[in-house]
Amino acid sequence: MGFNRKMQGFSVLIFLFLLFCGHETSHVVKRSIDPSASYPLITDDRLPKDVIPQSYDIYLEPNVEENIFSGHIKMNLTWKSDSKKISIHAHFNLDINDRKIVLRKINKNNSDSQLSDNVSVVRGSRFPKKTIYIIYLKEVIKQGTECLLEIPFEGSIWESGEGLFKGSYSNGTYLATYLRPNNARRLFPCYDEPGFKVPFTVSITRPSHLVTIFNTPLARTTNHSILKDHVIDFFETTPPMSSFTFGFVTSNLVKLQNEVKPEAELKTQSEPVINLWGFEDNVNQLKEVREKVLLAHKAIQSYFEIPLPLSKIDVVVIPELPVVRPVDNWGLLLFKESDLMQNRYYDIAQELIYQWIGSWVTPEWWTDAHLNKALASFLASEIVIKLDGGIEFNGKYPMTTLYSIYYEFSKRYPHSRITAMKQETISYKMELVIRMLNFTLGKDSFQKGLRAFIENLQFKTFVGNDLWSALTTQAVKDGTLKSQYNVADIVGTWFAIHRLPVVTARRDYEKNTATIQQKLYLRERPHDVPEQDKMVWWIPIVLNRQDALNFSNCSPYVWMEKAQQMTINNMPPNDQFIIINQEEIGPFPVNYDERNWQMLSNFLQTETGRALVPTYTRSKLLHDAWNLAYAGDLGFATALNMTLFMKFERNHIVWNPVFTFIDQIGRHIDMPEVHKKFEEYVLILLTPLYEDLGAEIENEDNWKTDLRSLTKRFLCGAGYRPCVEEAQNAYSVWQHSSDPNLENPVPNHYICPIFKWGTMEEWQFGIQRVIEFPKSRKQSERTYLLKTLAGCPTQPEKVLRLLELSILEDNSNFTENDQFLIFSSLTGTSNGYYTLFKFLSDNWTTIREKLKDNTNLWDHLIGSATGFFLTQKGYDMVQQLYEQHSGEFGSAQHIIEKSLRNIKEEALWSEANLPVIETWLNNFLSKNSSKSS
Repeated sequence: MGFNRKMQGFSVLIFLFLLFCGHETSHVVKRSIDPSASYPLITDDRLPKDVIPQSYDIYLEPNVEENIFSGHIKMNLTWKSDSKKISIHAHFNLDINDRKIVLRKINKNNSDSQLSDNVSVVRGSRFPKKTIYIIYLKEVIKQGTECLLEIPFEGSIWESGEGLFKGSYSNGTYLATYLRPNNARRLFPCYDEPGFKVPFTVSITRPSHLVTIFNTPLARTTNHSILKDHVIDFFETTPPMSSFTFGFVTSNLVKLQNEVKPEAELKTQSEPVINLWGFEDNVNQLKEVREKVLLAHKAIQSYFEIPLPLSKIDVVVIPELPVVRPVDNWGLLLFKESDLMQNRYYDIAQELIYQWIGSWVTPEWWTDAHLNKALASFLASEIVIKLDGGIEFNGKYPMTTLYSIYYEFSKRYPHSRITAMKQETISYKMELVIRMLNFTLGKDSFQKGLRAFIENLQFKTFVGNDLWSALTTQAVKDGTLKSQYNVADIVGTWFAIHRLPVVTARRDYEKNTATIQQKLYLRERPHDVPEQDKMVWWIPIVLNRQDALNFSNCSPYVWMEKAQQMTINNMPPNDQFIIINQEEIGPFPVNYDERNWQMLSNFLQTETGRALVPTYTRSKLLHDAWNLAYAGDLGFATALNMTLFMKFERNHIVWNPVFTFIDQIGRHIDMPEVHKKFEEYVLILLTPLYEDLGAEIENEDNWKTDLRSLTKRFLCGAGYRPCVEEAQNAYSVWQHSSDPNLENPVPNHYICPIFKWGTMEEWQFGIQRVIEFPKSRKQSERTYLLKTLAGCPTQPEKVLRLLELSILEDNSNFTENDQFLIFSSLTGTSNGYYTLFKFLSDNWTTIREKLKDNTNLWDHLIGSATGFFLTQKGYDMVQQLYEQHSGEFGSAQHIIEKSLRNIKEEALWSEANLPVIETWLNNFLSKNSSKSS
């Protein structure tokens, strides 16, 4: 979870995890949905402000055996305007008997605030289709009146992570609450909006052998007057807080005893005590977790310099907690054991930060929850970097996050399929914009502004402008932002436009000036997004020049104030480069004129140059060049020149994007002769790195293991002889085993090289394993085998044989799902889709007859066989098929027409770029000899 989820969140397949996630326990557990994705879907069941709460007194009595609970709430209410009704939140599943509702006025003239006579309640009813309960009164209550409203209620204990729910583990059953974002109304009638912050005085019944942990410490315990072996816990009154931060857990977990610390390390009186709860048999692991919690809390406390108004924070570790993310009640955090036991700082830091910004200072409404999440995520990342130097991130932050949103926002239609993905990506973009402010305003000003923000809004709620105002005031005061500027104006452009810009700097080397332009960043063709000329951003131009390199200075040279173009003066001499947006300060790529790119390439090929340019900046320059070339904004020869320094590069952060480029461009070369040269280039590029990494050793850094694995996989795919030989040796063992269907002993990364570079006999052995695959084994193994049998071979005869077996011969060993998988797998390489197209063309009549009643498979076949060509040759082939079988495409008519439109656009790219790529490769290969031979 946590940072791993954050890093993986941008793959569409992985992103489905963010939509639906949960773990089965001994009872039925409904799938839980990440609330961060669902905030925009929350119905706007807002309450009127004529009557508002001042405090709650709540009693809860759960009955775990019957999955129900009962309770009683006393609300101290104040009338802000005359009214004869009270509107509160109550879920449909919360039972309220309006005959038992009691309302009494409070006599404020009496020093003891005694209660006067009852106010008659006429009836109570629910607002249609909303979780609002309206209490109608017999008389109008005047403005300024205070009353005590008493409501008994009953409800259900859920078996999913919402409201009051129960779960089980090996040692028993527990009860817990998860009220975010608006599930407090499932537990008790209340004003279930973040803006209503009041103190809670709470008492809860529990079996005497269990323990209940609440937001605040236990004050006292009494025996239950009716229930045998039950007691009632009375807790200290909470500070004013929103209803969603209310929480408790009842379990048989134990508190880890705090070890006595040296006097110098004892907490100050104003800091909360940190308690950790879990199983006794996990004490040693819990000690390690507690140490990380204490270190993270100390670092956050040091950053904010504002102690929480809490006497304790309980961190509860629960096995199989059925929620996507930790439960962050105020003063009470619930973690899934499997997540917390991974001993990462990020998850812990993020949840602790929510205690300050989220619980103490709270978003006014859920539309600001993304900002809250983005701010907490950024600060948690800063804390991790402070505590362990970022080792936990393995070099993936912020680059993996940044590159992923670059790809998504550069599409013609971003987030066209998955709404939750859109919400997550927007939140990540907010985080990167906050990171940009931290750099450009200065870390000191940003930190002071954030402190002022918290100090001004203690026990209150905020909207985005409250944060921007605090940062503006501090930055102007410190001189890091011009007085005429406003942070709200800057961020407004980044949040209003769900896109990203690209900045281009074209230098006039005679005048020593540079023209800076901004436009919408688009990779996917055609670049025909409506109204893109109207999309402009406030962009910080942080500039470094070769004659005065200083990557620690992040102050903008100038701000582009929503201007499409501007000119800057005093550029360095014409033999010296500039770098804009070092370290990815802002979330935008940067393009230069070819001369500046060439100077950068030459500089990075020197040992001194690589030492002077920081890691993230080297990675950025490489990433920007390739993606701008892919988008058609930069010549490919220039982009390929930027890879020449990789011969000497050994930092995994710089290498991370290279594998994506190899894959993307490799798939985009729709000419076998050019592709073969590209694979030889890959061998020359990666072989020195792989050899330098050497053999895996015990307890080596994760980055090194990951880099070696990636390098080997791509080398194998490019035909690296040692890898192919290793693969064939491992495969031979399988071929000669006594029962090859019992298991597959060959590592997955060897399977594709075997089917790509191996013999027909080796490939046929793989086919036989698919046909004879036992039902007792994991079917995912068969799926992987079939996928590689189709997608890896370069020899058409292998693919054609598989298509004959699975389509023409009615082989019962191949299901319809297999056929879908085969078609999809063949779209990954030009060899694959060329062969599939030939198979379709040569067997049109037979295939059309076989699939006449299966439009889904027919449509998928037509899309796979015609939709991936990238050259004029491919367009001509598809056009000929279209004309030859006019009127025969049926349900796939629109699919082939779309294919033709797309191929025409891609063919323009190929026509412009493939000759350039081939020329560059010819020149490169003539100067370098491959080590793969």
